[in-house]
Amino acid sequence: MAESSIRNRRRTARRLGIVMAAAVAVTACAAEVRNRGNLVEDRRLEQIQVGTSTAGDVLRTFGSPTAVATFDDGIWYYIGQRVEYFAFFEPEVLERRVIRVQFDTLTGVVTDLQVRTLEDGMEFAFEESETPTLGRQMGVLEQLFGNIGQFGAQTLGGN
Repeated sequence: MAESSIRNRRRTARRLGIVMAAAVAVTACAAEVRNRGNLVEDRRLEQIQVGTSTAGDVLRTFGSPTAVATFDDGIWYYIGQRVEYFAFFEPEVLERRVIRVQFDTLTGVVTDLQVRTLEDGMEFAFEESETPTLGRQMGVLEQLFGNIGQFGAQTLGGN
């Protein structure tokens, strides 16, 4: 009887281990979605009206701006995106939204509201070439054997 009980416990422990391993494997493969920045929802965006809403209304509705225009304090930007991370693959941007709010500098009333999404963005290719530097170009053999004879006993810590 005791031997049967031990076998049942081992069998139960083995099954529990298999179930736990399967649960870990399934959750490890699940994609993770993260929000970055201030991704303003449509319901909050609808609350701001051009010509009637003020800078205070925008602050209460959207929060602090992600950026303020460099040469014009009357232009605020709200930038946010949703990114999906899956295992070791490149992250994929699912949604991006850039909101540009412009105010009348005297009254503080919203004069323009623009929304740009991921579809409005443009892809561009980075330049892959290297910038040449001044100096002597070393060949492969010089790089491999250039330091032979350069180090003495003092350099290596000897007397």
